[in-house]
Amino acid sequence: MKTDSFAGQGVVITGACGIYGTWIAAAFAHAGARLCLADRDPAALKATLAELSPAPGSFTVPGDLTTDADLAALSARLGEEWGAPDILVNNAGVYPSGFLLDIDAAEWDRIMDLNVRTPFLLTQQIAKLMIAQQRPGVVINISSGAARKMRRSVVPYCLSKTALDRLTKGYALELAEYGIRVNAVEPGFAAGSTSSPLTEAHVKATVAGIPLGRASNAEDAANAVLFLCSPAASYITGTSIAVDGGNSIGTLTVHQDKKTAL
Repeated sequence: MKTDSFAGQGVVITGACGIYGTWIAAAFAHAGARLCLADRDPAALKATLAELSPAPGSFTVPGDLTTDADLAALSARLGEEWGAPDILVNNAGVYPSGFLLDIDAAEWDRIMDLNVRTPFLLTQQIAKLMIAQQRPGVVINISSGAARKMRRSVVPYCLSKTALDRLTKGYALELAEYGIRVNAVEPGFAAGSTSSPLTEAHVKATVAGIPLGRASNAEDAANAVLFLCSPAASYITGTSIAVDGGNSIGTLTVHQDKKTAL
């Protein structure tokens, strides 16, 4: 996208200090957008905003978006600052590991709260702001290929992303009459998460199985998000775009002696 393609637009990004949140925020900042960055850590939020140097009128809102009070505070601040945002990116999420026989109800609830309940409620609140301002907007949910491909030891996460995929389609259907488009982006594998650190061996094995042969970089998913928020995607709603090098359709990993064609 050209550097001024989102000039004047207000973009909300949750989970803004995570690896994908930061990449998406950087892409919008480069394109001239005003940013509202939301995450749990106030200091990390301030540092992220300062590093990105987005357009004037940008700000941060720290808080725990699994609590109704902090969700309401974020929506209220957006109403005060902008009236309504132009774009909401529901990026906050958790990816914990645990077998179904071991995981307890509290952990199940934590996953579903942040990965499904939070985007449901925040989209509801932000959409009402957009409608009140008669502002056609865009909502992007950050989903995963796990919505379609079950993964051992992270079944609750897979279920939460399947639910988010259906929520994307449901909101797209019900908000279309207000000119609000709702889509999802499924980013590919990227090492470097502070919340779910991975061993070097795990990273190497995962990348080896990706059809396009590499991990995701800072531009891959961010470019897809910006495209879906742009006028070029004005006739696209209710869809999910996988930006994962083909990882969600299959894997290159095989166990036979013959590992190459011909």
